Amino acid sequence: MELGLDGKVILITGGSKGIGLACAAAFAAEGAKVAICSRSPANIERALAALPGARGFAADLSDSEAAAAMIEAVEAGLGPVDVLVNSAGAARRTPPEELNPARWRDAFDAKVFTYVNVMDPMVKRMAARGRGVIVNVIGIGGKVAMPTHIAGGAANAALMLATAGLGAAYAGQGVRVVGLSPGLTETERVAEGMEAVARQSGQSVEEARRASIERLPLGRMAAPEEVADAVVFLASGKAGYITGTTLSMDGGQNPVVL
Repeated sequence: MELGLDGKVILITGGSKGIGLACAAAFAAEGAKVAICSRSPANIERALAALPGARGFAADLSDSEAAAAMIEAVEAGLGPVDVLVNSAGAARRTPPEELNPARWRDAFDAKVFTYVNVMDPMVKRMAARGRGVIVNVIGIGGKVAMPTHIAGGAANAALMLATAGLGAAYAGQGVRVVGLSPGLTETERVAEGMEAVARQSGQSVEEARRASIERLPLGRMAAPEEVADAVVFLASGKAGYITGTTLSMDGGQNPVVL
């Protein structure tokens, strides 16, 4: 399927690992000009070795000024961004008895503001140009409460509301804002989260992982590349009438109407 992404400028936050890296590879395969952002220069260097022609930008996106400077550098080097994929930041999974106000704040700083600090200036630039797409990769925990992911899930829910609101607010100016909510995916981030699940359930990490997979109707976690395929489609003109909504991609784990 021709997706019309050849030559488009794509900025992917959290693009050095996991789902973000898989997205970078998928867009590059479509002929797009890819920029990835991460806090870690070392992670960027490793990722770029697998992404010929891509550009890397290091920034701590929890800092709004650093995020704005990163956007400026990307557009100065590659041209106006056509698609922003937000995949940076993750709230640490924490059993409820270990939560406190500081950890709630950490969850929102790690997940909400790493997205908002890029999305807010970017959506305004796109609106001024009359075109653009933002795809927010948001965990399914924003739709389904999980005991070890209450603070992080609340942060994800906030991003879903922001996605809906911005999608409606900017639709008339040629900008689409869409969310995608993957369930369990084979990434380092999910592997780390299994440690909290194991503590909460009194299981070993391997037992917790096995039990989690057994609850998935498809019988396995998603591959990052499968999530990336959905992101690329949502960013393309083939999804041109989709905006202001967050689509679930959880392997059928939560068969409900959302």
